[in-house]
Amino acid sequence: MNNPRSFDILGNIVLTKFPENFKLKDKKKFAEKILESNRAVKTVLEKKEKIKGRLRKLSTNFIAGENTKEVLYRENDCVFRFNIDKTYFSPRLSNERKEIASMIKKDETVFVMFAGVAPFSIVIAKKSKAKKVYSNEINREANKYAETNIKLNKVQNRVELVNGDVKRIAPKLNQKFDVIVMPRPQLKDTFLPSAFLLSKKGTRIYYYDFCKVEEIDSVVDKVKKEAEKAGKKIKILKVKKAGEIAPYKIRLRIDFMII
Repeated sequence: MNNPRSFDILGNIVLTKFPENFKLKDKKKFAEKILESNRAVKTVLEKKEKIKGRLRKLSTNFIAGENTKEVLYRENDCVFRFNIDKTYFSPRLSNERKEIASMIKKDETVFVMFAGVAPFSIVIAKKSKAKKVYSNEINREANKYAETNIKLNKVQNRVELVNGDVKRIAPKLNQKFDVIVMPRPQLKDTFLPSAFLLSKKGTRIYYYDFCKVEEIDSVVDKVKKEAEKAGKKIKILKVKKAGEIAPYKIRLRIDFMII
């Protein structure tokens, strides 16, 4: 039998995708091998469908081990609890979270969009000297876990939840931020108009997008055009390939500043 090409370990859970021709008994054999070779792993789940929609929900099947969808995951000296089917979490962004945190300056205010269960927000709060981190997410279930995670990591005085649709929230917030982090899902809408509403001269924006390698320049041009529409002048600070998500398709990070 052909083994699955890769799997993700999220704390106590392994998440894998099997080839279409895989039989259930072969899935269970593969899962048992994972459980035997990694004592920290208690559950193996099969990824059934691609992540869907702005809430970024996943569909999984239980294969072996303890029958649970609840994860306890550690990274960057932080701990996160979440339900793998009801909320989105990517362990592959661990280094990105650490890097973004390292670029936050003392006493800066940070606004994190698409914050999910608050990994970016919490890592920034714990690994930088930010004055305050505002964590925004539309998924109610994710917000419940975010609240739990903020307490687990003892950053209640540094992270504030701003729940709801950022398109509705941004015009009402009477505040401009020093830094805006946008680890956005794969959606057609850039959400940059909302970011520009929350920005001021000197604001740094860390914008994520998805594209083919040959499309990098067109994504940068898209950001420049959005800025022009919003009446903002920007300076591109860095364009970084922040991980491969499929053959010839990457996660792109564009760092830019309002000037």
